[in-house]
Amino acid sequence: MEIRRLDSTRDDFDTQLNELLAWDISADSEIEQVVRGVIADIQQRGDVALLEYTAQFDGVEVAAAAELEISQQALRDALERIGVDERRALQAAAERIRDYHEHQLQSSWSYQDDLGNQLGQRITPLERVGVYVPGGQASYPSSVLMTLVPARVAGVGELVVTVPTPGGVRNDMVLAALAIAGADRVFSIGGAQAVAALAYGTDTVPRVDKIVGPGGAYVAAAKRLVYGQVGIDLIAGPSEICVVADAHADPELLAWDLFSQAEHDAAAQSILISPQASVLEAVYTTMARLLPDLKRTAIVAESLARRGALIKVLDLAEAMTVVNRIAPEHLELNVADPDSWLDAVKHAGAIFCGPYTGETFGDYVAGPSHVLPTFGTARFASPLGVYDFQKRSSVIHMSAAGAASLADIAVPLATSEGLEAHARAAAIRVKQDN
Repeated sequence: MEIRRLDSTRDDFDTQLNELLAWDISADSEIEQVVRGVIADIQQRGDVALLEYTAQFDGVEVAAAAELEISQQALRDALERIGVDERRALQAAAERIRDYHEHQLQSSWSYQDDLGNQLGQRITPLERVGVYVPGGQASYPSSVLMTLVPARVAGVGELVVTVPTPGGVRNDMVLAALAIAGADRVFSIGGAQAVAALAYGTDTVPRVDKIVGPGGAYVAAAKRLVYGQVGIDLIAGPSEICVVADAHADPELLAWDLFSQAEHDAAAQSILISPQASVLEAVYTTMARLLPDLKRTAIVAESLARRGALIKVLDLAEAMTVVNRIAPEHLELNVADPDSWLDAVKHAGAIFCGPYTGETFGDYVAGPSHVLPTFGTARFASPLGVYDFQKRSSVIHMSAAGAASLADIAVPLATSEGLEAHARAAAIRVKQDN
């Protein structure tokens, strides 16, 4: 088994760490060129172009775009077809996700200042949100719940979902999850054409205010290009896990947690950091023993060789310094007292504390959304949540006394900027009060 080994005491550690973390999140120029063409075509020809791309890329040929819509009855039928255990699991996960996100709800607020002005903020949900659900090489009913449930909690008026169905094959677990989460309209389209249809609208697909949800390289490029026309959540990249372990950690448990992200994609990243060389060696030995028996052995092996690492540090304090440089999507603190290290973590999408808190629970059922910042964007970005589906509007109600008093501040500021009308618009209110 091939995996990098880094040591913080080596002179070339910084260089090696930079190389490990290097990843170009900008769209490949060829992909971007293709996506630009698709977006322009959808804008110009609408449903006609959408039908052509769906036939070309998904092998689904229909006479009219309306046939691409999946009915509410089809969602309910899928919910009935899946097994009892699967249905219970989806419902239980949805309930936990809903409970967690209800704690994120914000309320409008206001206060009166000493001049009698009423100042505040209104919190309102977005009217219509588009959700992209992957349905090509992999289908993730968990992502349906992790995106739609927070939106529902936020009070979004309409949820429009696109999910590709290559060869016309629909995934019952995905459709069942859509039924449970309360999707309003669902279309069997994917790729850049789905993003473009959501962003600009066609005769069949309604235009949305924001697009959320993960996708491949073409979807990511399309979201980047339509941003500004609509809002987006983030540009999702390959999955990442960073595990910090001390001498108390179980090597086999660590091995499975590292595998759990590596099996997503050959570009996924699994990193283990420890002050104990014996822990790193035990985990390496365990992984090498377990790897051949995995169903996705080739993908895991390539992921570990390309982007995986075992990092030796001096102590847990230095481990946290390295963690903050990585700013991982998922961080596991598999140490004796994880809570004592939380304040040292400045950048991470989600933090899993203690040996029982496997990242896998976060993917499915813990409660927080598993839509998280990748590529080190946890330095400035946050997990998907209710706040992503709400808008904030400032509310200002000036009193006569407030206008008179604040004009003394506004007029000289506006005058200094050479904006006469601004200054006079403030001053005239003082004159009217007199």
